[in-house]
Amino acid sequence: MSNEITDSVEIQKFLDKVAGLDNDQGNPRIKTIVRRLVGDLFAAIEDLEINETEFWKGLHFIQAAAPELILISPGLGFDHFLDVLMDEADKKAGKLGGTPRTIEGPLYVENAPISDGYAEMVTDEPGDPMELTGVVKDQQGNPIDSALVEIWHASETGGYSHFDPTLVEFAFRRGIRTGADGAYKAKSIMPSGYAVPPGGSSETLLGQLGRHGNRPAHIHFFVSAPGYKHLTTQINIAGDPFTYDDFAFATRDELVVESSDVDGIAKVKFDLTLVKSHDDDDTARAARNRMAG
Repeated sequence: MSNEITDSVEIQKFLDKVAGLDNDQGNPRIKTIVRRLVGDLFAAIEDLEINETEFWKGLHFIQAAAPELILISPGLGFDHFLDVLMDEADKKAGKLGGTPRTIEGPLYVENAPISDGYAEMVTDEPGDPMELTGVVKDQQGNPIDSALVEIWHASETGGYSHFDPTLVEFAFRRGIRTGADGAYKAKSIMPSGYAVPPGGSSETLLGQLGRHGNRPAHIHFFVSAPGYKHLTTQINIAGDPFTYDDFAFATRDELVVESSDVDGIAKVKFDLTLVKSHDDDDTARAARNRMAG
């Protein structure tokens, strides 16, 4: 569409001033980003004929939604899109391979207990028992010694420790250090899916889009080892009604895992393949605010 007003010389100069491009102070990268985003928003307001009332309603919604923006981001596909961009960058750089990445989500907590080879992820919390096992390997199939497998998941009611006050500290959160066999094993319970807070901003927005706010049962992983790219991923448990209808768009076919019942224990097996790092940045997880446990 044509943006007669936005594209005018007057408004283009105004946008340069808004973004501080008419001075030599500040951060050039931030200026470039602000110039593009504000310019695109101006164009959208003109294209869609967004009126004053709609603009202020939108702004007030964002203001009220601040505590839930960490949920709205994956719900609007931003987290998934960042993964798509990183996958494409890896493809162009010839760095493909290994276990696929997918979104981190907002509920990781720092400083969970770490043990060697095996961890009990909870004590005295209700739920169907689960045994989670796997091997961390390189791309040639060799086990990786001293890999750190960080695992976190929800309770049987969909709550996360440190966010759900009914759960004990670090329930369903552990780090496991592999040995020479690359193996990890965790005793836990089968997690449940969850939904965005009822009546909150996320639910309100998704409702306006004709969408739900449900996630399937899933288990999160951070996996790291010296000399290997850091992996952020999660598995979805097959058979959940939302496995392929995740409001956060985290499902990938390679990350849907079956569970089998053995003597009343759900057995879940998930091997992980890491890719050799190409630079120091590859070995670090993304920088973002996370809760300190």
